[in-house]
Amino acid sequence: RMLLDKEDSVSLVSLQSREKTRGCAGCNGKIRDRFMLQALDRYWHEDCLKCACCDCRLGRVGSTLYTRANLILCRRDYLRLFGVTGKCAACTKLIPAFEMVMRARDNVYHLDCFACQLCRQSQHTPAAISSANPKKS
Repeated sequence: RMLLDKEDSVSLVSLQSREKTRGCAGCNGKIRDRFMLQALDRYWHEDCLKCACCDCRLGRVGSTLYTRANLILCRRDYLRLFGVTGKCAACTKLIPAFEMVMRARDNVYHLDCFACQLCRQSQHTPAAISSANPKKS
C-alpha cells in the first residue's frame, strides 16, 4: 500500500551475489539484475519504476519521486497535476506550477511577460529565472 502525498528519494542499490533475490514492486517479477532501485520502502527493476503520467524512468530523471492519489509521479507531472498555480503580475493570466518564471520582489511573471516598463526590452537573466513552485528545503 502506498502513502499519499509523499516525496521520496530513489536509490540505486547493488544486488549482492549471496543476497536473496527480491521481488519487483512494479511487475512482481524477481530482480536478477546487478542493480535495482529502492524507493517507497520497496525494490524495483530499473525499467519498472516509472511516472504514471509520462512513463519516464524515475531512476534516470532524478533522485526524487512523488506519490499522490496512488500515483507515482515525476516532479514535473506532480506539479502539473497538483501544484499551486499563480497569476502573472503583467498579463494576469494563470502560470502553471511547472513553468519557469521570473520573480521580482513579490511579483511573478511569465518569461515572455518580464520586460522593462520603459523600453519593453526583455530582461531574461539566468539568475532571475526560477520555477513557479520552488522546491521547499
